[in-house]
Amino acid sequence: MTSILTIGRRDMLRASLMGSAAALIPSAARAASTMPRSTPVRWIDGEAPTLSLGPTFGVPWPRGAVKPGAPLAVRGDGKPLPSQHWTLATWPDGSLKWSAHALPAGMDQPATLDVAPGRPTAPKAGVMVREQADMVEIVSGATRWRIPRSGAVAIAGAWAGDRKVMGPLTLVASIDDAPENGRRTQLTGRIDRVTVEQKGPVRAVVRIEGIHAGAGRSLLPFTVRLYAYAGGDHLRIVHSFIFDGDPEKDFVSSLGLVAAVPMAGAPHDRHVRLATTQGHLFSEAVRPLTGLRRDPGEAARAAQIAGRAVPMDAMADSVRPLLDRIPTWSDFSLSQLSADGFAIVKRTQAGHAWVDATAGTRALGLGYVGSPMGGVALAARYFWQRHPTQIDISDAASDEARLALWLWSPDARPMDMRPYRGVLGMEGYDAQNEGLAITYEDYEPGWDSATGTARTSELTLWACAATPGADRLAAMAQANAVPPQLMVEPQRIHAANVFGPWALPDRSTPMKARIEDQITNLAAFYEAEVDRRRWYGFWNHGDVMHTYDADRHQWRYDIGGFAWDNSELSPDLWLWLSVLRTGDAGLFRFAEAMTRHTGEVDVYHLGRFKGLGTRHGVQHWSDSSKQPRISNAIYRRIYYYLTGDERVGDLMRDLLLSDQTLAHVEIGRKVPGAERKTLPDGVIEMTFGTTWCAVASSWLAEWERTGERKWRDRLLAGMTSIGGLQYGWLTGTAPFDLSTGRFLGKGDSISVSHLNAVFGALELNAELLDLLDVPAYRTAWLDYCRWFNAPRAQWEAKFPFPYRGRNLREGHSRLTAYLAHETRDPAMARRAWEEFFSGEAGLGLSHGDPRVTLQGPQILGPTVEWPHVSTNAAAQWGLAAIENLALIPDALPAQG
Repeated sequence: MTSILTIGRRDMLRASLMGSAAALIPSAARAASTMPRSTPVRWIDGEAPTLSLGPTFGVPWPRGAVKPGAPLAVRGDGKPLPSQHWTLATWPDGSLKWSAHALPAGMDQPATLDVAPGRPTAPKAGVMVREQADMVEIVSGATRWRIPRSGAVAIAGAWAGDRKVMGPLTLVASIDDAPENGRRTQLTGRIDRVTVEQKGPVRAVVRIEGIHAGAGRSLLPFTVRLYAYAGGDHLRIVHSFIFDGDPEKDFVSSLGLVAAVPMAGAPHDRHVRLATTQGHLFSEAVRPLTGLRRDPGEAARAAQIAGRAVPMDAMADSVRPLLDRIPTWSDFSLSQLSADGFAIVKRTQAGHAWVDATAGTRALGLGYVGSPMGGVALAARYFWQRHPTQIDISDAASDEARLALWLWSPDARPMDMRPYRGVLGMEGYDAQNEGLAITYEDYEPGWDSATGTARTSELTLWACAATPGADRLAAMAQANAVPPQLMVEPQRIHAANVFGPWALPDRSTPMKARIEDQITNLAAFYEAEVDRRRWYGFWNHGDVMHTYDADRHQWRYDIGGFAWDNSELSPDLWLWLSVLRTGDAGLFRFAEAMTRHTGEVDVYHLGRFKGLGTRHGVQHWSDSSKQPRISNAIYRRIYYYLTGDERVGDLMRDLLLSDQTLAHVEIGRKVPGAERKTLPDGVIEMTFGTTWCAVASSWLAEWERTGERKWRDRLLAGMTSIGGLQYGWLTGTAPFDLSTGRFLGKGDSISVSHLNAVFGALELNAELLDLLDVPAYRTAWLDYCRWFNAPRAQWEAKFPFPYRGRNLREGHSRLTAYLAHETRDPAMARRAWEEFFSGEAGLGLSHGDPRVTLQGPQILGPTVEWPHVSTNAAAQWGLAAIENLALIPDALPAQG
């Protein structure tokens, strides 16, 4: 367990809500915390895995507790473990805020772990990286990998000891010029740059950048990271690509990786393995010896089934001279074209018929081909969830087989990235606003483009010294499909005071228990809806729908802005705060899949919209509202610090200049009746919550990660200039100087939007005000929290501007709660809970579990419904419930 941390005066003030408002103590006055004696870390699934492919996890540290560069060690079951650590983030005083830790791969993982001060233990056989002018070599134990710095090969080969078990691995794709029966152009990944990011001893990371090329074209740029862990004979592969084609002309018809595998030995000693469901394999030899009319003998059959070389001297005399009469099966294919069905076929060679082998539902996505002299396994995570996928093994009877894993199956229909709809007469803004009024879709011709969206896939590649046994292969497939994950205990994360207002679950009173039950049930409902509603597919997996259609008993997948959610009103934050509180494995992976989706598919990574995300719609890119509120780094930040994931780190860094994109993408261009201001070059109109806070979240992350003062200064420029406006945050929007990061003008008018604080503004401001001492900004934010949900009479007595109706009162109760907490105002605390329990423009607190199960011919199948649910309401209710319980728990009446 952790030691008791030193509590500063500010923390004591925050411990209760009593009396009237008192002067607030700036963050700089907080006492530094002491170093926790040890930090408990747990497997999120509750027990040590059968096989770990090399875990990496983040550890938060209280401000001032750990000096930068201090050695940290990991122990497992009370004994030192080999480990490697590095800094992810620092506090403003330079002390360590987040560290990342990597452990070796292997079967024997400890059940309990902790991190404590001390020099880390080195592995007996660490990972080494050797850099040469034309090549990078990674050595892990007896396994070697060679990565060329340029050319058409991503990995030149792999060796198990002195034997080469894998030849070249290439990145491949194809483009058709029509969605059906088009001409196909084959593309191969061209390597442009290779960077060594880590060199070991426990973990090495190599980053490969390039683009697919062929037939005079270059498109689909990619970034691929290779991770090697001590104790492993594998590479973890994180494969990211950007769709940069023309949706009307370029139809991606395949995308994948292909490895050459040297084959040795007789055909009956060559083996194919395909992982089907958990713990099960399709296991066959290129030349089968079982089931023959003549029995080769038990020893021969047993050896082949086990994947070992068949002892020829034990083979029956009636079979040995007839082996060449047995057909060899050279090609195998497993295709997963939907979330609910895969099929395996095989053939003897090209030019002959495919034979159906078997079929099933959801394959884990691992393929292996090899012989007693070695082989290669390749697996993709989310194999069935990201359909259409495929594994092909070809030429297994020849001297060199090919193992291909397709992230997009060449046997499926090509990707169709065209808009789903026509213009319908909506060339002008007036007509587009009419469309918004009826379908909730903000349509605009040419703005519903998929060009610039991206997708990241996770894979594992093994270089095997021999054909692994069935148990080992099944464990490999499972470890890739559901990677074992370590996470610091929630109590310890909370003690570090990171990620704003949240607290551990508390069921100490009937009303707290009732709220906690709904927090749990609501997250569980959405997690289960993914499978019930089949929210799967290459571009869709990880997102949820926006609004439910109770008449059709399904989500409004085909109704404009009511379809895919695209992070609208912060479901990402709600889920990650739920993970922080509980460490729940299902929620962790649900939120992880959402982070993988929303940071890639819903955001533009190149082109005119680079750095912006797309508002909710039927397609993830179909809405014309391109805004930072969706690309928001605050939605990625928790996952980054819990895992140290480099790809998500890239995505946050890519947003640092996203405000500059708004110089030519005017967010408010269609607002009817809005005054169109003429602004100087380099100055744009910017809202505080939906835009500035979203971009500022990337500046905060970069400041934490690098310590570079320019990002702190960018934050301070925005904060001080908002604080200098007459009405502060209530101004809502003001001209913003893109070069200085300052808001301009007097701010002598008020514009209160129900959207300004529901895209992470409170969560970001809670952290900013804890890190930066800007009194005027603090006052401006607390004023906003005071007046957003204020009663009409109080507003009209205070301001010379008319009171306009508010929305999302329930969700905004957490602003009132934050004010009550910061000012120690019991009356505000009572008001916050009244706002929360009103359920106004929200989900409301149910009596018991509101979920109902429906049956009957009017629905597709057995259906579970949550009455009146929408993701807007769910996310905002979840955030308000979690944060109100953290901020003003003692003000909650025991019975409501």
